[in-house]
Amino acid sequence: MSLTKEHLVKAIHYNLGYSKSKSARLIESLLEIIKKRLENGENVLVSGFGKFCVEVKGERRGRNPGTADHMMLGSQRVVTFRYSSVLRKKINGKR
Repeated sequence: MSLTKEHLVKAIHYNLGYSKSKSARLIESLLEIIKKRLENGENVLVSGFGKFCVEVKGERRGRNPGTADHMMLGSQRVVTFRYSSVLRKKINGKR
């Protein structure tokens, strides 16, 4: 099962005692801040969790699946995630 925004809202509501509407605003605000930084080409580091990085994916050959014609796909920016060593240890059950 995937963790959704609704799950995060409920967790903040129950764990911190905020109203659901305030919890939802908190989550939305956090995600908007992260999105704006990534849009501006900045990396986002969350200590103990990981780093969202904006990287440039270069021009490459592609193929139209409908016609099988080859074409060049332009370069684009993509977001990657690099997890921290703290998160890696937690995932693997190490302390």
